[in-house]
Formats: sequence, structure tokens, C-alpha cells
Amino acid sequence: MNENTVSRRVFLKALGLGACGLAVRRPLAAQNLNAKSDKLHRPNFIFFFTDDQGWGDLGCYGHPYLKTPNLDRLAKEGTRFEQFYSSASVCSPSRTAFMTGHYPARHHIHRHLSNHGHNKHNKMPDWLDPKAATVTRLVRKGGYRVGHFGKWHLGHVNGAPEPGAYGIDEYRTLVGTGPGWDRDGKPAKKDLVITSYNTCTSKDRFWTHSMDLIVDQAIAFLEKNKGKPFYLNVWAILPHAPNRPTPEQLAEYKNLKADPRDFKSWMRGYAKDAKNLEQQMKNYCAVMGHIDSAVGRLLGKLDELKLANDTLVFMTSDNGPEDYHIGNVRNSGMGSTGVLRGRKRSLYEGGVRMPCIARWPGVVPAGKADKASVLGAVDWLPTVCSLAGVPTPNIKPDGEDISDILRGKHRARKRPLFWEWRAGVVGNRAYKPPALAIRDGNWKLYANPDGTRQELYDIPKDPEERTNLRARNPEVAARLLAKLLEWKKTLPK
Repeated sequence: MNENTVSRRVFLKALGLGACGLAVRRPLAAQNLNAKSDKLHRPNFIFFFTDDQGWGDLGCYGHPYLKTPNLDRLAKEGTRFEQFYSSASVCSPSRTAFMTGHYPARHHIHRHLSNHGHNKHNKMPDWLDPKAATVTRLVRKGGYRVGHFGKWHLGHVNGAPEPGAYGIDEYRTLVGTGPGWDRDGKPAKKDLVITSYNTCTSKDRFWTHSMDLIVDQAIAFLEKNKGKPFYLNVWAILPHAPNRPTPEQLAEYKNLKADPRDFKSWMRGYAKDAKNLEQQMKNYCAVMGHIDSAVGRLLGKLDELKLANDTLVFMTSDNGPEDYHIGNVRNSGMGSTGVLRGRKRSLYEGGVRMPCIARWPGVVPAGKADKASVLGAVDWLPTVCSLAGVPTPNIKPDGEDISDILRGKHRARKRPLFWEWRAGVVGNRAYKPPALAIRDGNWKLYANPDGTRQELYDIPKDPEERTNLRARNPEVAARLLAKLLEWKKTLPK
């Protein structure tokens, strides 16, 4: 018997749950959500996570140039969510939210984790506390085999715990401690390369071929664990700068003629001001093409191993696209936010609203574009645990179980989403918002901790965030501000 399908009573008993334990779906045409069954089906999970990818950086999200047939296929076979939010506008806090189900400030992680001096200056720890409850540790306790391959960025100074301390069985990481790759892309006993992105050069094979290297490890994990329930993080380090694609990767876009008029709103102005738009766009598109082809290999292996129907594949990015005003991205920096305002480091939509695709054949509706549901990174842990039948006692995640929305249900969020950003914003001054934000229903309110500089937007009607409606809707603004400031009080100092 496949270990993904076990006796319901035996499994619930093993988890310490009674007969009222969590109900988990059976897939495909045989699934009957109203039928009683002694069989409990738990999906496998593959969490595919890109780095600094913009909301508009897929063919299925309307990019005028990008060719992403494999990710577009994932969307065709699953559901594309157009209002999915990360919990931060930079990497380490965003990853903290996915791992813990908490807003990153609860773990004192406000900016990217770096060297000890940087972390201390920003009043942060050197790494995510390994005692924190993580989705990886929870599903491992529930019987899953857990793998993590690719970027880590939850602590990489000397002495930082390896991913195994967070409930991960097999791993090879970048921007982390423990096994990594050397500059030639060969497996190494530790991450010899990444202490700073600026150490990378055009001669470093590992960087330009990083997605292939990461997916090679992921495929080996799948082959080894195909008869067991598994949870697999495939965390890309691209399209994060420096973007130095190979001639082979660039070949697909050699005839690209870039024109700012092919974009809309904020992205049009951003592209217009680029120093070398055509070459920058070619570099960026080539890197995204490398990501897409690697995803295709991973999806092909799932098909070959006959695991696709039993696996929830979830794809998103950690934060918005990098700005070409940053030194190591001047030759690229062409990630698209679509019509959204802001980029990486901004709490405006372009900094925190991410592409998001979920596929689980027979469970997640195929070929659907969900434009209404508002989802967030903090929802990942409670949703995975629900689907896996894993209890979350005393964890109190900030997110909510959205497994019903993944299955196609239309409903409003039960809890607002919140953000805090304590640092600056690069580039356009119009991308710098107040320090706090809340999304509640259709409304998104920004304000400083002292209540000043309030901005209120109706996001479905004004995704570009052009018209501040605070003066026209003072009661709405007051209600959201009270919630926002009350949430701020719950955060550790």
C-alpha cells in the first residue's frame, strides 16, 4: 500500500487526534467530499519558490515577452491566484512567514539576515530560532519525508543552525550553512560560495546553472522518496541579481525588441528610464527562461514517477522584483510588476503582491484564474497542516487554513493581512510607503506607527494605488487604523 494512503483511524490515532480529527481530501474523480471513508489521503507537497520575481513575470500573467511554457502549463492544470501576498518586501522575513505561519516581526526578523554586525544593527537575531514551530518540523512529525534544496537565507553566519535543525531530513543550500555547492557547481560539504551576492562572477557556473543544480537534487529526492509522503522545498536563488545568463540562455531572446509602450502604468515609466532597456530585458528574460526549463524537468519527473496526481505543487515568489538602481542588477533589473506600484523593499502592491499558482489534479480546479481571493504567506503553514492531517496545538499561526479556497471555494478572508517595514526604498520616491499596512476586504490602508500619513486604496478598483480615498472614507480609514495599530502593539519590541 502506498504510504500516502493509510487507515484513517490508525493515522489519527498516531497523531493523537480523536474521531473529530481534520478531514483531508481524496483526489481525482473517485473523490467524494460527502462520502464517509476509512481511507485518508494526504498529498505530497512541492513548494517552488523564486527569488525577486515580479507579479507580472510569467506568460500567464500577461508579460509581453517572457516565454514560460512550463509555468504556464502549471497554471493551465491548476489555479492562478492574482491576489496572493508575501509577508515582507525582502527575502529573510518573507521566508520566515512561510516557514512559521507568523508575521516575521514576531521572530524579530525585519530585514534580510546577513553578517553579525548588520543583524545586530537592525536589532535582529543571526538566524531564525530553531525552536520555532515550522511547517517542515510539523509535517515531519506527521510522517512526511522533508527535503530542502536551494536558497535558505534564514541564517548563514558562522554557528548558524543547518536546515536539519528545523525539521528537514535532506538538504543542500545556498545562503545557508551545511552542504552547498562550489563555484563550479559541484556539491560541497558546505556553502563555500555565498556570503554575499557580490562575490559571484560571470565565471561561476553554479550561479548561471543554479536552477538545474537545485532541480537535480530535487529529482534525486523524489526518486528516493517516491513511495513515501514527502514535503519538498525547491527554493530558487534566481532571478535575484547578479543576472549573468549564458549565451545559450540568451539565444531564445536574441531578436527581442523591447519597448516601454509594451507595458502599462508604473512599469512603463520604469522601463522608459532604463539605461539599456533591450539588453537588460534580454538578460532578465533569459534568466526566467532558465527557471522555467528547470521547472519543466521537475514536472516531467513527477509525471514519470506517477506522482503528479498525488502532489500539491505550489509556486510563488518571496518579494517584488529588484530595482536597477542597485549596483549588481544594473545589467538587468527588469522584473515586471504589471500595473502595480512599488518594487522590492516597498509595501505597495508591487513589493508584496506575488504570482501564485497551485496545482493538485482533481482537487484544485484546472485552468482557473482566481482574481478575488486574498491569500498570504502566513496561510501556508496552517493550510499544509490541514491537508496533511497534522495538528498545530499551541502554535497560533497568524494565517488561516485556505485549503477550501485552493479547492475552488469563493469566500472572504477571516483575518486581515498586516505588514511592517522599518527600512528605506530604492529608486522612485513614489514607491516609499508609510511603515505599516493592512489589507482588509477590498481596502488597503497605510500609516505610520503614530497614525500619520494615512493612505487608503480600494485595491480591486485601483490596483495601481493612484487615488488615496482616505478623505472620502474617514470611517473606513479609522476602523482599519485601529486594527493596524492594535496589531502593532502585539509585536515584540
